[in-house]
Amino acid sequence: MASLPPSLLFTVRRRQPELVAPAILTPHEVKLLSDIDDQQGLRFLAPVIHIYRYEPSMGGKDPVEVIRKALSQTLVFYYPYAGRLREGPGRKLMVDCTGEGVLFVEADADVTLDQFGDSLQPPFPCFHQLFYDVPASEEIINYPLLVIQVTRLRCGGFIVASRFNHTMSDATGIKQFMNWLHEMARGAREPSIQPVWCRELLMARDPPRITCNHREYEQVPSDTINSCEDDIIHRSFFFGPTEIAAIRRFVPLPLRKCTTFDVITACFWCCRTKALQLKSEEEVRLMCMANARARFNPPLPDGYYGNTIAYPATVTTAGKLSFGYALELIKKVKAEVTEEYIHSVADLMVTKGQCLFTTVSSCVVSDLTRARFREIDFGWGKAVYGGVAKGGAGPFPGVTFLVLHKNARGEDGIILPICLSAKAMKSFAKEFEHMLGNQDLTRRSDLKIMSSL
Repeated sequence: MASLPPSLLFTVRRRQPELVAPAILTPHEVKLLSDIDDQQGLRFLAPVIHIYRYEPSMGGKDPVEVIRKALSQTLVFYYPYAGRLREGPGRKLMVDCTGEGVLFVEADADVTLDQFGDSLQPPFPCFHQLFYDVPASEEIINYPLLVIQVTRLRCGGFIVASRFNHTMSDATGIKQFMNWLHEMARGAREPSIQPVWCRELLMARDPPRITCNHREYEQVPSDTINSCEDDIIHRSFFFGPTEIAAIRRFVPLPLRKCTTFDVITACFWCCRTKALQLKSEEEVRLMCMANARARFNPPLPDGYYGNTIAYPATVTTAGKLSFGYALELIKKVKAEVTEEYIHSVADLMVTKGQCLFTTVSSCVVSDLTRARFREIDFGWGKAVYGGVAKGGAGPFPGVTFLVLHKNARGEDGIILPICLSAKAMKSFAKEFEHMLGNQDLTRRSDLKIMSSL
């Protein structure tokens, strides 16, 4: 197969959207989201995509019907997802468990999987045809909490494109929901792990007390914001064994035990900062999105599917940022996330009113390698690609993710989908090329580029 041509276009024919409700009657009640759930930075629909090849052994089964039925059964156990968000006093979010259902769209595309090219990874062509947009869903209140479009391909493969309301679940919670959905599609009757709500475990304390330093929520004067261009480019960068080894050449001897996450994140932060051409005295901020589930004692219930994430921030100036210094800062900030840190964030949210993390000269990195979205199997085998559909999060383009991926040469590695202006993306690629030893990245089939989605 040839690499994906940037001009690949195809037509998707959608059926009329429908609401899929729980298979049986579920409780009608109101459930409060936690004070970690309803912060401003999570009030958007997170796009997740799963791509599957044709599987002859499925004997002509229709993936649309299989997934629609499994979804209805899954919602019996995850019935809050069939409700709607309401906003109470102080912008407090709650779920009205109405049982109305999630939005489901059946579609067909006049394209084969082979036409997508050698390496299936973000950015995906015709993004807005694969993901259904609910009108005004950016407001999130009173709209479906989950939107799923299943698109059949001409070759017999199919694509499952989901939009999850991030206030309901983080990546771990979304993967838990998807695990149960694929178990139901393959004939299970009970969840292997029972879902648990228990959002009161992450409510603010009474009285609230902010005990940690939260530089991720500092109010930075807006006049320092780097001007944002309209020509946003989406591009993925692949980190396999060769790339990781090349970058590790820059790791100082005292930091040789740093993790792959540390190496990739430091590389990204340094390349991005140089690409943005900031003044040497300008502050730059990196937030390492951290899953705090393992930090609680006693631990949170296994089936807890709410948000347990924090955005601990490290701050320096553009002129001081070097690869070695970035590694030091990243290792230090990761260690800050404790159970107390999460409770302090919850207390900050009620004290300052669900504030947004700082976006000025900031970027966020989230490690999704443990989520293993590719493992979701509705009966057609594991996904060829499973994970985020693009870089960025909601309206903020400065978020990137580490996603497990196998490239066109069969190498296992990690991709990093990022968003930058066209000018900055070109500079970022040059800086990345330099760190790899001046390899010619323009010939690499695992780099794809697409204009704003």
